[in-house]
Amino acid sequence: MSDVYVVGIDMIRFGRFPDRTVPGLAAEAALMALDDAGLSIRDMQALYCGNLGQANGMVGQRMLAEIGQTGIPVVNVANACATGATAFRDAWIAIKAGLYDTVLAVGVEQMGKGLLGGTGGGPSPEGLVGSYTMPAMFAQIGIEHARKYGTTFEQFAKVSVKNHHHSTLNPKSMYRKETPLEEVMGAEMIAYPNTKLMCSVNVDGSAAAVLMAEDKVRRLGLMDRAVRIRASEMSSNPFAERQMAMPDFSAATRAAAKSAYERAGIGPDEVNLVELHDCFATAELVHYENLGLCADGEAGRLIDEGVTALGGKVPVNVSGGLLSKGHPLGATGIANIYEVATHLRGKAGARQVEGARIGLTHVVGGGPGMGTACAIHVLEKA
Repeated sequence: MSDVYVVGIDMIRFGRFPDRTVPGLAAEAALMALDDAGLSIRDMQALYCGNLGQANGMVGQRMLAEIGQTGIPVVNVANACATGATAFRDAWIAIKAGLYDTVLAVGVEQMGKGLLGGTGGGPSPEGLVGSYTMPAMFAQIGIEHARKYGTTFEQFAKVSVKNHHHSTLNPKSMYRKETPLEEVMGAEMIAYPNTKLMCSVNVDGSAAAVLMAEDKVRRLGLMDRAVRIRASEMSSNPFAERQMAMPDFSAATRAAAKSAYERAGIGPDEVNLVELHDCFATAELVHYENLGLCADGEAGRLIDEGVTALGGKVPVNVSGGLLSKGHPLGATGIANIYEVATHLRGKAGARQVEGARIGLTHVVGGGPGMGTACAIHVLEKA
């Protein structure tokens, strides 16, 4: 099977665009990625489009109506916060399977202000986790980590300080504002230990990538800009004898990470940068351990010692992360891949991770009564 490479990738600056349409946002990112690759929509053999909130509207086909209807197959994907990453993985699989050699993947979402995961169907977990909301779920995850390992409120808050600082270096981030530790800890409490400044930002956004088989990359002379996809893995919740209403984001992440490292033929110590799913500050610390960046119970030490800050051993969320760059659900997975690919190309400007050769992206979505969808990609400088 051919290796698969990213030869074009881009994203719009995340923000709020109430006067724009979802297909229009998707079209903008798609054209940017095509321009980055030096190709047109006529060169694409299939389209995989990720969108969650408007998924029943055939967003992929409506996007093509704006940039060029060429008759190619279109697959519309919805998979919670892993939606964009799932569309990207489906594009990767199609090339791996030999169906196509050039494919476009797009992720897009238009979101209002308000509470992430505040609505939806399914059984209520009241009495088990106390609330049906995402902030409460990730608050419990943080509290459990604190109970087991002594992780402090201040350590969780330092995640937000770090990521907001990183965002000041990213021109595509929704917010570009420093938030000192005292400000983060003193902000409105949403669900302890997550204050308002420790919660991800609901925004509108889109991102897109052009994937290509290795022989075509070489034939077109695109290897100098290509990024190799060394692993693409997904998981959901494993069976447990005692099922809880709250999905097990950690188990899903650990399963996908194990598979990704094995497929890529590397260990976590070989990863130079990570874009992970910091939907809340508590989530980032827990995922340090889930991804094998440190042993269980050592996440607080990593944030205290600056290991995951720009300039540290393994910078995490140099984009600003979901906490500051923003979290348009359907676009996040490809946006994370854009960030890592930009560093591997050496084009990240003031936030460049020097010497970056291998990067990892991680998203995980789900909710009470829904289970999880976790996607991890390992990317390598060509």
